[in-house]
Amino acid sequence: MAQGEFDTRPRPNKLSPPPEPTVTVVIPAKNEAQNLPHVFAGIPAVAYEVSLVDGYSTDDTVKVAKSLMPDITIIGQTRKGKGNALACGFAAASGDFIVMLDADGSTDPAEIPRFVNALKEGADFAKGSRFMPGAGSSDISRLRQMGNYLLNKIVNVLYGTRYTDLCYGYNAFRRDCLSVISLDAGDCDNPDSNSMLWGDGFEVETLINVRIAKAGLRVAEVPSFERTRHFGASNLNAFSDGIRVLRTIHAERVRGSRASSPPTQSSIRDAGATWSVLSTLADETG
Repeated sequence: MAQGEFDTRPRPNKLSPPPEPTVTVVIPAKNEAQNLPHVFAGIPAVAYEVSLVDGYSTDDTVKVAKSLMPDITIIGQTRKGKGNALACGFAAASGDFIVMLDADGSTDPAEIPRFVNALKEGADFAKGSRFMPGAGSSDISRLRQMGNYLLNKIVNVLYGTRYTDLCYGYNAFRRDCLSVISLDAGDCDNPDSNSMLWGDGFEVETLINVRIAKAGLRVAEVPSFERTRHFGASNLNAFSDGIRVLRTIHAERVRGSRASSPPTQSSIRDAGATWSVLSTLADETG
């Protein structure tokens, strides 16, 4: 550069904030055409990737989803059950963060930012809880609540965790956790609607929570309010699904510990306690 000239080349801005993480919302659905308008209306107007996993619906679930959200991604299941639906959705998700949302209206889409914020603040896994201050449920029965409490205690004793709500399916996680969660999506080119493997049912939430705990990942619990579904009846059976959850806890204990996911650029964070409890409600109302 000649003497007296100024350097006009652009300089990197070291204070620029990092890019916002991308988010994929995975919604397993089977015959939820009537509920989808209520669910989709509550999804925040943010650039989320929304994927609906259709479980061989016999109603207009897919048609309604496309009419409500033309850019939605529709994914077919390879087997039966909610667990398989989630596995198929996770396999196709492209977001840095992945959010699990129910299609029956029981989980409030307006709470998604709480889960995303928990991950942005350093958690690997954001665990929804109905039993924290500011949380609750208008749907859970006394029997299911007692069963959840006992199963929750067992997992906390076995793995040194501090879960307050083991069997709740409203969760979010960094995509780095997929190798730890390790769900088998099956062969998408050769689906088998009549088969069902272990982890394909409602025990999937417990399976995920236990594997996250065994890997020693950072967990933040997020207060959530569970609502009563708008239309239709739940396929959940308190007794049979409770037995599957108990068997899942035992099976995972027998398999021993799991290695944590390898560190990646997206999972670098400041050092902190393994477990934290995040109350975003305090921030929202303060």
